[in-house]
Amino acid sequence: MNVKDVDMKVEVVVIPVSDVDRAKEFYGRLGWRLDKTPPGIVQFTPHGSGCSVQFGADLTSAAPGSAKGYLIVSDIEAARDTLVAGGIEVSEVFHQGPDGPVEGLDPERRSYFSRATFSDPDGNNWLLQEVTARLPGRIEPGPTSFASASDLASAMRRAAAAHGEHEKRTGEEDPNWPAWYAEYMVSEQTGAEPPQ
Repeated sequence: MNVKDVDMKVEVVVIPVSDVDRAKEFYGRLGWRLDKTPPGIVQFTPHGSGCSVQFGADLTSAAPGSAKGYLIVSDIEAARDTLVAGGIEVSEVFHQGPDGPVEGLDPERRSYFSRATFSDPDGNNWLLQEVTARLPGRIEPGPTSFASASDLASAMRRAAAAHGEHEKRTGEEDPNWPAWYAEYMVSEQTGAEPPQ
């Protein structure tokens, strides 16, 4: 067996905090699931994530507030609005321009470009990044899945819009639209060429 054939999935990232109870309250307000753990370890899992975060009094020697993580969302505006409604202080949405960050959504709503940030009480920084289609090669070929019903619904809305453009280009109604939607949605996840 080659080392590249060994499955390794990131399970937990430890974040440094100075006050475990304060951090527990904050991550609970994010709506993240509090998992069962051994004593001395607090673990939260974001909705739809396969990776969790842990913190505790003696889990890391890193300075509180020194962590930075990326949270992928399918709709940056909806994610930001939900966090703000929950009492979380979140930056305005910005996008990556040629010379650095620019206020507002990416004008073309390109995947990976629109972002917002927030921090926990210690200053650990979280960057929300809108990803609707993966770059080629970013996801291994094989089974694809959606982490939540809202991610699936967002993917279906994007497929519906793209299919509408497809029917305009062809000038005819597509009776096999379910197969087209499926191919489009899988291409978004795997970075493959979408159907035309």
